[in-house]
Amino acid sequence: MSKKVAVYRKEHFNAAHRLHNPLWDEATNHRVFGKCSNPHFHGHNYELVMKVTGEPDPETGYVMDMKLLSDIAQVNVIERFDHKNLNEDTVEFKDLNPTAENIAIVIYNILREKIDPKFDLQIRLYETERNFVDYPA
Repeated sequence: MSKKVAVYRKEHFNAAHRLHNPLWDEATNHRVFGKCSNPHFHGHNYELVMKVTGEPDPETGYVMDMKLLSDIAQVNVIERFDHKNLNEDTVEFKDLNPTAENIAIVIYNILREKIDPKFDLQIRLYETERNFVDYPA
């Protein structure tokens, strides 16, 4: 039987964004994205849950030190996106619509480079209490 254990760390950031496809007219953007296409943007209090799965280290008993995971997230994700306009203040979303799905994929790719590949990684991003995405699914 596998000794794999999943550990979770939750972080938080606030960011503004606008869902918008520049190839569409305003009416189409409004029909597809509704209020989320407001040209003056809107914001969310995002909850980021990182799931790391692996076998506990025999010396520490940890799968991964949660303080280290938090530090990695703070430096590479939170400082990059917190209190930012994702459309205008970040390179990642200059040409990528900042949907919850795309934000989760971007965060995953950022963190995947920083976390030992022996661990599985999954990102859960809450845009609201009722709307969230998992990547990979």
